[in-house]
Amino acid sequence: MKYQRVSSILVLVLLINSLSSCKTPIVKNKDYLIPFTDTVKEESGYKNQNGDIVIPIGKYSRCFTDTFKTYGIVVKPNGGFIAIDRQENVLYGIFPYDNGPDYTSEGLFRILENNKIGYADSITGKVVIKPQFDCAWPFENGVAEVSTDCKTQSEGEHSLWISDHWYYIDKTGKKVEKPKTTN
Repeated sequence: MKYQRVSSILVLVLLINSLSSCKTPIVKNKDYLIPFTDTVKEESGYKNQNGDIVIPIGKYSRCFTDTFKTYGIVVKPNGGFIAIDRQENVLYGIFPYDNGPDYTSEGLFRILENNKIGYADSITGKVVIKPQFDCAWPFENGVAEVSTDCKTQSEGEHSLWISDHWYYIDKTGKKVEKPKTTN
């Protein structure tokens, strides 16, 4: 009887141990910054998860990145969208679109350097295709239409890109054939 009780307890302990060892631990990375805004001055900054100010208000006019892990998109006080790293080094300019920073399309967004357009990864912020295009559209169906010989023509408050030399690139920047349309 005593032996049965000990062996039942032992089996129960082994069962509980084996079930708990199969449990996948939940790991949450709390090493990121979150924006905060002074609504009177309309200036932004970043705090860490403890509420400590890491990037003070006034350094940037606006902080666009809501979860600043490796890079953040901010507006310089004199205007212009830029990407910064956690040490506040400027990584590159951000292509402006519709009164804001360029939107992500298929995991990439457009960046600027020396008046040329390239693409960066939206998760890591790393440059994927170095800025080399005069004009470049967002990626769609795995390709982007680009030109290295392009002019900008103003049309009222909007502008158009004009080129006789458009071509397509894939997400590595390699020139590819024009995609077949399904229409």
